[in-house]
Amino acid sequence: MTQRLLFLGPPGAGKGTQAQRLAAAQGLLHLSTGDLLRAEVQAGSALGQEAEAVMARGELVSDALVLAIVRSRLEQQQAAGGGGWLLDGFPRNLAQAEALGQLLDELGQPIQLVVLMELDDAVLIERLLSRGRADDNEAVIRHRLEVYREQTAPLIAYYRERQLLQAVEAAGTVEAIEARIAALLT
Repeated sequence: MTQRLLFLGPPGAGKGTQAQRLAAAQGLLHLSTGDLLRAEVQAGSALGQEAEAVMARGELVSDALVLAIVRSRLEQQQAAGGGGWLLDGFPRNLAQAEALGQLLDELGQPIQLVVLMELDDAVLIERLLSRGRADDNEAVIRHRLEVYREQTAPLIAYYRERQLLQAVEAAGTVEAIEARIAALLT
């Protein structure tokens, strides 16, 4: 069974939903960088205090800090007896992917599978607009998709070259997508 996973895909493809469902079903540690940062801040850890100060200034948390938090979580899990994990929302670019690869090699926990959730732009835009978020208008969504493509396209090639990438059609019901992902893991 594949136990160390990375989810890639455009905003609105359902990465977070599928990651939560799979992590719960398989007993995997779900590493969503946004959730990790919030948890560290809430715990008041040294890393959390550093992240909070950066975010309070309206800046993006550095790759080094995100990697330190990921390392901390994986080391905690290893110390508690190990288990699988699922990364969702990180890495977002090639530099992050290379740094993550180095970290995972150090920990002896390389990625086993990268799941690319693919979805047509028209469906993505419709999905994101239906969320009803104030910041989700079509122009903003199209810009986010553009940024995703600029930053993430190299990641797709990076993981494909390493023979880790498997694409999944992210259209349909949550259950249908979940079944497609599960089929990749056996």
